[in-house]
Amino acid sequence: MTSNRERALGAAIEILAEEGIRALTHRRVDERAGLPQGSTSNAFRTRDALLLGVTERMAAAELPAIAGPVDVASAEHLAESLIALFELQIGPLRTQTAARLALFVEAGHDEAIRAALARGRSLVIAPLRSAFVALGTPDPELAVHLVSTCFEGLFLHVLGHRADLDHRPIITAAVGAALPG
Repeated sequence: MTSNRERALGAAIEILAEEGIRALTHRRVDERAGLPQGSTSNAFRTRDALLLGVTERMAAAELPAIAGPVDVASAEHLAESLIALFELQIGPLRTQTAARLALFVEAGHDEAIRAALARGRSLVIAPLRSAFVALGTPDPELAVHLVSTCFEGLFLHVLGHRADLDHRPIITAAVGAALPG
């Protein structure tokens, strides 16, 4: 059985993804989760605590799926691994990805959320950095920033319902640009 706290966090993620950061209130979470009024406030005394709880839950839930090893047999294999990761994040993990984008905006004003997002990001970035090192990139940090910025921009386009955007050649080009030769 799912706890009230977990139900509240799941509902909060859905609200962030579907309606944005301004829609997130304790009352709305209670309604969405089917919880008695005051349940979310009981578990998360402040809005900041709720946002931090959402950030931490998303990282814990997503990391097993997205922070695994990537194929470094070649640049093409790395690109295909990253394309599969992107498709996971805009497919089965679409709600979490949309909620994370809403949290990015809030992180600009909230150090605790920024730190929580950074912790999760570092766990995702580590295997990517290792992949670029294995493939001989002259600047692994630049390569990681190039690909992560590419992903974040693509998320904005795809989640904004821009149907004419093909992400595959964009991700492949980003990987190619980060490698020597």
